[in-house]
Amino acid sequence: MITSSAFTPAWWLRGPHRQTLFPSLCRRRIVPPLTRERVELPDGDFIDLEWTDKPDGKVVLVLHGLEGSLESHYTGGLLTTLAQENYNAGLMYFRNCSDEPNRLARSYHSGETGDLDFVVKHILENHPGRPLAVIGFSLGGNVLLKWLGEQAGASPLHCAIAISVPLDLNSAALNLEKGLSRIYQRHLLTKLRNSVRKKAERHPPPVPLERLHELRTFRQFDDQITAPLHGFRNVDDYYTQSSSKQFLKYIHTPTLIIQAKDDPFLPADALPRESELAAAVTLELASHGGHVGFISGTNPLDPQYWLEQRILRFLAEPGCVPGTRHLQTP
Repeated sequence: MITSSAFTPAWWLRGPHRQTLFPSLCRRRIVPPLTRERVELPDGDFIDLEWTDKPDGKVVLVLHGLEGSLESHYTGGLLTTLAQENYNAGLMYFRNCSDEPNRLARSYHSGETGDLDFVVKHILENHPGRPLAVIGFSLGGNVLLKWLGEQAGASPLHCAIAISVPLDLNSAALNLEKGLSRIYQRHLLTKLRNSVRKKAERHPPPVPLERLHELRTFRQFDDQITAPLHGFRNVDDYYTQSSSKQFLKYIHTPTLIIQAKDDPFLPADALPRESELAAAVTLELASHGGHVGFISGTNPLDPQYWLEQRILRFLAEPGCVPGTRHLQTP
């Protein structure tokens, strides 16, 4: 089902780039008290999790975006909001995204669902009988939706939320080569190249370090680094296998996808049609909102982070993970 979002952008933040950049540049980083957990993986690597101090609360797992962390504007804010509502919320760092490089040459990518599957099983083993929801942002949303489609009716989740997802990876990569969207590509590629350099002494990359600067687009980086590191023939093979759009029709878990038509990471013509969605999936489209933006409010000194309240409302709906108190529509 495709529905229209009730989101209205703040009057001083109209336009996709203002919505996208404002929280990244201006939001004060808030992080609740957290406990680090290290999960050892079967291949000898590890995944780090950060948990809020709510061991008796209902369990929610958060997946960050490309090169994300607790420093991402959306992670600490959401974990704080979830903790205030008595959810036991955890942030899953993808490999090589916590403060310690991962042990293997491989890292993470948009279609890597094995690690999420292992972590979900780990959480359920440690919280038997407790309902579990997963929330994914951007790349994390793509991983989540692909995994849900692979699981089909076997998914153990009570519900899921995916936000600002690059549903068609090739369309997203090409869009990020155009106009002002190139600023996001430049910023993220700088972080990706730095991650490669950080691991280079222990694991030399497929491309010599002195040539890393030549990889100026996502397609180039994914063709020369991501694809060979993770067993894909080339960038097109990687994007074809890893785009989550093709998996949406197989999802059985109640799932909300929140997407803005003006997302600078994904053109509107790459959004799925109703026929491409399973009955369990709701695609909630906003005319505006940018990429993981969705800032509302009437006072520039008091911006409202609408996404967090929308997430709480969905978690409180029947059939998802029940919340702790009634929430009014913002």
